Amino acid sequence: MISLNYRDPRPIYEQLEEKLRRLILSGAIGEGEKLPSVRELASQLAINPNTIQRAYRELEQNGFIYSVPGKGSFAGKLSGVDEGRRKELRDKLLAIWTELLQLGENPESLIALLKQIAMGDSVGGGVPDAPEVTAAGAPKAFEAGTAAKKEEKRND
Repeated sequence: MISLNYRDPRPIYEQLEEKLRRLILSGAIGEGEKLPSVRELASQLAINPNTIQRAYRELEQNGFIYSVPGKGSFAGKLSGVDEGRRKELRDKLLAIWTELLQLGENPESLIALLKQIAMGDSVGGGVPDAPEVTAAGAPKAFEAGTAAKKEEKRND
């Protein structure tokens, strides 16, 4: 159910938190469903129980789970989480948008990309006219445009 990537630069607890959050949001772990105990999950994943405890603590602080002393941790109601999470994601999107504009990205291409995503097209997944994506996740056209601008600066 949960697999961790030890080559991922993020701490293990963050990866675990993200995986559990996605399982809860997708409905794979239903509201009120008991999560594995800290010891049980630590044993399954062969990691320190403190790492599991930290991930659970973060999820609880963000409203994704709740703990019942002596009973365990359970998936929480998502109604209270949704608006806070939406705001957090909007803030991240705004920061990314701003950085892309500062790097010289064309606003129209960003708007086109958002429209493409809104229409349900998966970016870079074989969709016609979808931008090719580099291993780092940046559109190849963006990377090429950035390289061209760097070259222009060198020539000046």
